[in-house]
Order: sequence, then C-alpha cells, then structure tokens
Amino acid sequence: MPQIFITISIIVIVLALLGVGFYFLRKKLIKKLSDQQSLIQQHKVTTSILVIDKKKQRVTKANLPKSVMDQIPKMYRFRKMPLVKAKVGPQIMTLLCDDKVFEKLPTKKLVKVDLAGIFIVGLKQGKK
Repeated sequence: MPQIFITISIIVIVLALLGVGFYFLRKKLIKKLSDQQSLIQQHKVTTSILVIDKKKQRVTKANLPKSVMDQIPKMYRFRKMPLVKAKVGPQIMTLLCDDKVFEKLPTKKLVKVDLAGIFIVGLKQGKK
C-alpha cells in the first residue's frame, strides 16, 4: 500500500515539474515572438510587386542568397514554407511569405504588399 502512494507522488511531482518547465518555456517563446513582431513592424515597407508564381517548397530548394540561408534556423530548412517568386522593381526575387497572406495572394497580378526585408507581411487591398 505505501509503495502505491510513493509511486503516485513521484508521478505527480514529475508532472508538476514538467508543467512548470513548459510554462517558463512558453513565456520565453511569447517574449521572443513579440520582439520579432515589433522588429517586423518597424521595418515594413509598402511596395508594389508583380507576383509571378507562388508555391510551398523547402527553403533549401529555393533560390535564396547564402546570407539568408545562414540566418534561417535549422528546423525550418527542411520544412515546406510558402515562397513567392515576384518582380520587385526591375529584379525578380524569391520572397518568403506569411501563411495567411499566401492564401490571399493572387498570381500573375500587380499587388501592393507590406515587405520586411524578403518577408511578405501583409497584403494591401486596392480599389475593386
């Protein structure tokens, strides 16, 4: 009988420690996300782009510069991400895109978007 109580108490303690660990990890990730969002909001610029193609594929197969590839975390390198091939001014570039914006983005059309570096943050709706 006492062994059952000891086993149950050990399981409860381990679960409590896991809960506390996940709480602090979540708090740290939320702070990191808010810092990134504020940085994106500071650096976003509204510009017109001509969307040539959009697809979800691995970042390693995209034609991104080496400096960008070095900054992408390893866990995202082999994950399929929304990529947009667009003409920005005179250049044709491959841009990363937010999932929500990716669904709304029309192909073969000139659209106004919010860009933060090579990341499409938002889509500006024009007159219809």
